Amino acid sequence: MESLDGRFFEECHGRALVLARIEQYTGTTLKAQGASFLVGIGHGATHWIIATVFVLLPYLAKDLSLSYTQAGMLASLFHISSFSANIGSGAVVDISGQRVLIQTLSLTIGALALISVGLASTISVLIMSIIVIGMSNNIWHPAAITFLSRRYPKNKGLALSIHTLGATFGDVMAPLFAGTLLLILSWHGVATVSAFPVFMVAAAILFFLRDAEREAQGQGNRHVGLRTYITGLKQLFRNKAMMGVCITTGFRAMAQNGLQVFLPLYLVGVMAANPLVLGLAMMGLQIGGVVVGPVAGIWSDRIGRRPVILVGSAATTILLASLTLVDELIPFVALIFLLGFAIFSLRPVIHSWVMDLASDDVSGSAVSVLFGIQSGFTSLVPIVGGILADIWGLSAVFYLFTAVMAISTVFAYLIPDAKSGSGNINQSL
Repeated sequence: MESLDGRFFEECHGRALVLARIEQYTGTTLKAQGASFLVGIGHGATHWIIATVFVLLPYLAKDLSLSYTQAGMLASLFHISSFSANIGSGAVVDISGQRVLIQTLSLTIGALALISVGLASTISVLIMSIIVIGMSNNIWHPAAITFLSRRYPKNKGLALSIHTLGATFGDVMAPLFAGTLLLILSWHGVATVSAFPVFMVAAAILFFLRDAEREAQGQGNRHVGLRTYITGLKQLFRNKAMMGVCITTGFRAMAQNGLQVFLPLYLVGVMAANPLVLGLAMMGLQIGGVVVGPVAGIWSDRIGRRPVILVGSAATTILLASLTLVDELIPFVALIFLLGFAIFSLRPVIHSWVMDLASDDVSGSAVSVLFGIQSGFTSLVPIVGGILADIWGLSAVFYLFTAVMAISTVFAYLIPDAKSGSGNINQSL
């Protein structure tokens, strides 16, 4: 009995030491990060919705007799609608201060639209559903990212890495969940069933984070005046470093989101992968972010955003080029896993960099500008990629992704660095 008790206390002591080391390294306690984990789950729910749609895309295209170009146009509609949602969404967040309510509405509307995808019997209904999903998906970001940035001002990299960790979790689980369900249900049924977890997450955010927002409002952190907001917005667009980060991110988003559209088409159409392998491969693309994302976020808090972005961008470019050299399914899927480690580790660092450069008065609009540029750049990729695929084959799109990622790396190199805690920095290129 004594030896059992001894081992028990040793294990408890060991766990306590591990937690202490983690808290020492991150500069905060796990308990204090509770709100960031819940917001991260919400972010995962937004990605769960669109990842489900992309996994279903090959089966939608086959059922509706769509070409690669037409399938790409459906994905472009998502990004175009996301772009349109950025017009005004950041202003609504900054002026109203209702960040938790906006997060809840984003999830609820997106889940309803996913059910509409499942019920769609015509292409027009499908198009409208995808447009609504795109708009609701991007309304999430200004509210969630500014909520976390204000709540954790000294640990933005960590909090936003947890936020993107949630996105990665949604991107990982949705393909596996949808791919498995496709073995027993039609794509209509999979879309409908996949919507219900999103409603649960929306309810949890509204219930558990209302007090946190009331507390922030009680400290004078509710909204800004219109005149103050307009002044801050002008300064935002004059901030050349901020614009440089957004453009860099736009090129990176072209590669990232292009992969999510064309990898399923390539795996099914060229590699002849079954639905389960498709789900595993798309999960593999995302899973690297689970491991590397928090490390990259914490690392950027310590040494600055730019060095982390440069390493991840260069590695992504090399791995994208390598995809064109592999023609066997198992090595190809393994390379997808490695690619995920590089490309999805960058999201929290980018978001933190933007929050470093933007003033608090227009932080929501800064996020809108970031995601607006991303959506604008990305909206071109599905159509251009679809045309390339119809003319030269699906492998041609990977050359496109390699080129835009190389451009992103060059832009990142040219932007002056801004370490965490730098506040509103108006640097010039």
